[in-house]
Amino acid sequence: MMLFMKTGRPTNRPRTAFGERLAHFRRSRGVTQKQLAEELGITQSAIANWERRSVTLSPEQISTLARVLGVSLDELFGTDRMPKELNFPGGRIRDVFTEVGRLPRRQQEKIVDVVEAYVEKKLAHA
Repeated sequence: MMLFMKTGRPTNRPRTAFGERLAHFRRSRGVTQKQLAEELGITQSAIANWERRSVTLSPEQISTLARVLGVSLDELFGTDRMPKELNFPGGRIRDVFTEVGRLPRRQQEKIVDVVEAYVEKKLAHA
């Protein structure tokens, strides 16, 4: 008998105000829930809960979350206006980099090295 793990799928639960801001900052930086969770040393499901449910975070979690996302506490908690989306690429390039994000870290680093070298070369000749 073969057992299959249930794969994640988007929930219909509306986001809390905090969850909406968290998802906004995460997406605007082109980071998946899984990638953010890895940076924070927690599970992807914890990030999903943070985005969809009212949760209580420790001061350390809040501070680390703001630092990792590169935002102030005021931005994270909504005391400042939410900025517009950052100019992260869309379309095909976003799809490719999303797939790159699923590769092992070492392979991701090799791809980043190639892309950075190419961009630097193009900017130097511009």
